[in-house]
Amino acid sequence: MAKDVKPTRKNLMQIEDRIELSERGHDTLEKKRDGLIMEFMDILDQAQDVRSGLEEDYETAQQKINMARAMEGDVAVRGAAAALKEHPEITTESKNIMGVVVPQIESSKVRKGLDERGYGVLGTSGRIDEAAEAYEELLESIILAAEVETAMKKMLTEIETTKRRVNALEFKLLPELKENQEYIEQKLEEQEREEIFRLKKIKAKKEEEEKEERAAAEAEAAEEAETVTAD
Repeated sequence: MAKDVKPTRKNLMQIEDRIELSERGHDTLEKKRDGLIMEFMDILDQAQDVRSGLEEDYETAQQKINMARAMEGDVAVRGAAAALKEHPEITTESKNIMGVVVPQIESSKVRKGLDERGYGVLGTSGRIDEAAEAYEELLESIILAAEVETAMKKMLTEIETTKRRVNALEFKLLPELKENQEYIEQKLEEQEREEIFRLKKIKAKKEEEEKEERAAAEAEAAEEAETVTAD
């Protein structure tokens, strides 16, 4: 690639500017990558806690629903579930973490009171209430897990993208630019040496011509002096 670059001072200055800009960009991207990794590790810790809580809530919900089925029967449980009229509402917003837009999920009407679940309180037992409450907790955990998992995936994608850009600058662009810089500097030094050598040759040739001219002038003067003496 270096041989395709014309060895001129203008190109050298342009390459030096690109090197300076690329090095600044490389430093900025490295800082961004390190910051993203730190943020990702925090989200990863949160995700592990959320996953653990989600598993516990799922196991609890399963135990509660199994108990309700055993005590009340499937028909009663299904009837209580079908009685729900007001469903949970979910809205999504976004927040910015070091330039990465991640979702922020807000939920409402997930937790309900006894009089909000739709089924008659007198016609059901506390087992169904416990199962309903357990599944409300599970749904909240699922929503939180979805938010955290999505944020983690987006952060990981951005980290990988930033790492590729850092590596492209560090191992491809900057080495090529510095190779071009070295090539042009070498060629310019060769041109400068050749120019100095050429000027020295011109100077030596001029001095030789002046010497010959002086010698010719001296010879001519001597010849004229001999002529005058002979006369």
